[in-house]
Amino acid sequence: MPLALLALAVVAFGVGTTEFATMGLLPQIADGIGVSVPHAGNLVSAYALGVVVGAPVLTGIGARVSHKRLLLLLSGLFVVGNTASALAPDFGLLFAARFLAGLPHGALFGVGAVVASRLVAPERAARAVSRMFLGLTIANIVGVPAGTALGQQLGWRSAYYAVAVIGLVALASLAFFIPHQPRGRQSGIRHELRAMGNKQVAIGLATAVVGFGGFFAVYSYLVPMLTHLTGISDSSTTLVLALYGVGMTLGTLVAGPLTDRALRPTLYAGLALLAAALVTFYFTVHSTVPALVTITFIGALGSLITTPVQMLLMAKAQNAPTMAAASNHSAFNLANAGGAWLGGLVISAGWGWASPNLIGAALAMAGLGLAFTGGLMDRGSRRSEVVASSDAEAGQVMAAQRMGAPTPSPQPPAALGDRG
Repeated sequence: MPLALLALAVVAFGVGTTEFATMGLLPQIADGIGVSVPHAGNLVSAYALGVVVGAPVLTGIGARVSHKRLLLLLSGLFVVGNTASALAPDFGLLFAARFLAGLPHGALFGVGAVVASRLVAPERAARAVSRMFLGLTIANIVGVPAGTALGQQLGWRSAYYAVAVIGLVALASLAFFIPHQPRGRQSGIRHELRAMGNKQVAIGLATAVVGFGGFFAVYSYLVPMLTHLTGISDSSTTLVLALYGVGMTLGTLVAGPLTDRALRPTLYAGLALLAAALVTFYFTVHSTVPALVTITFIGALGSLITTPVQMLLMAKAQNAPTMAAASNHSAFNLANAGGAWLGGLVISAGWGWASPNLIGAALAMAGLGLAFTGGLMDRGSRRSEVVASSDAEAGQVMAAQRMGAPTPSPQPPAALGDRG
């Protein structure tokens, strides 16, 4: 089991490295293919678009494929996409290659999360999923800075070649260490789509888009905030981003046990504390040490949200959790795009470089409202189930009395507490 989780973490490490390394290499890429830096920034959007499209589509296509085989196929596509990125001779082909590289992203995380949760006892499922997500957070500490440095020294193509090699290592690890997990009899795209129609799944995805949009509203403009307001030099921003990754790693380590113990309270607390931290950063961004401390907390709180949202979607999709788990990463990329757009909007309106923090806090609170709505709906449906069960038992008692049969003993009511 530890080796299987390590294999999944290697996959997450490679995905996290390729997702964020492009941002640090935009000047080199722009020079290499003869376009402006803003135009090269569209490559980030191409990858995000691939994630949004690929998560539901590839998960649906592979709905009847065993989880291990699907992971291997998706990892192979990941290697092909990054190799094509390294070989692309012009902007058009590089744009297509980045879209291709993004296609397996959400499905890899979605299928991987389902596999990880089934490697352990149910009460430890969130911890197993969070161990996989550690690969993503460590990528922000090691993979992204290393990939950026490699691309700056040996050319931007070398970074994509390195990511492709990581993909090959992940492919081999999955082949050796992931056990076979057969699909159930009800597996298939119709069954997966039916589960996606659950209102709780829709609210969970909306919570991810809106609430996590607050995180990305600030993350997208963190470097200019640090250089313009905190006074940190351009050469030091990479180290600060690594510190952000340290916070994400710490948050992921804490999120697993907390989610296993109390899923919804962990989600509520994560969103509320994220809003508070973003408001705090609005004021602390002008001083170096307070700013760095706040940045670490923001990174941790962002990760504290990821695991409970993932587990909530898997729980509410019930017997068809794969597409819901994968679509969560489409939601995160929509949050990335939406948060960055809103953050840029307030900066362009003249509110100042720190203003995305206030927009981010508002989005986090809106996400908290959606999460509370889902929780209230869940409690209402549970109460309805208890009432229906009690009515059915009463009917059995009355029928038995009319027929002179022994009265069936009452069953204890289902617990109203909501761990998930």
